[in-house]
Amino acid sequence: MHREGGCACGAIRFTTQVAPVGTGACHCTHCQKLAGGGPNYVALFAKGAVAVTKGLPGVYHDSGDSGGAVERAFCTTCGTPLWSVPEHAPFMTVKVGAFDEIGDLGPAMHIYTASAPGWHPIPDDRPTFEQMPPREAAPI
Repeated sequence: MHREGGCACGAIRFTTQVAPVGTGACHCTHCQKLAGGGPNYVALFAKGAVAVTKGLPGVYHDSGDSGGAVERAFCTTCGTPLWSVPEHAPFMTVKVGAFDEIGDLGPAMHIYTASAPGWHPIPDDRPTFEQMPPREAAPI
C-alpha cells in the first residue's frame, strides 16, 4: 500500500509501501505537548518502513512517559512533527496529520489515558489503556 506524506511547508516528504500495523491516540504528557494540547494521533509502522524522499528532518532526543529513549523527527523549517522512533519498540509512530490522505487512519485504541485531562474526548467504542497496552493488545 503506497502512502505519502510530508510537513506543512513541503521541505520534508516521505513514503511507505506498506499498510500501518495499527493506529492509536496517545494521551501521554509528552504527546500532549507535541500535539499542542490534545492527544497525538499516530499510525504504527515497522522500523525502516518509512523512507524520506525529500529533505532532512531534525531529530529531538527525548524520553517517553515510559522512561525509554525516543527520537522525534520534525521539519526544521516549519516545525511540523513527523514521526517518533521509540528505542524499546519494534515500531515507529508516524503522525497521522503528516500523511497526505488520512481518512482511513482513525485511532484503533487510546493509550496513556491516565494522563489525559477530562476534556480530552475518549470514545467508549475503542480499547483504552491507562498506560502502554499489554504486549498481547499491541498490534506488533
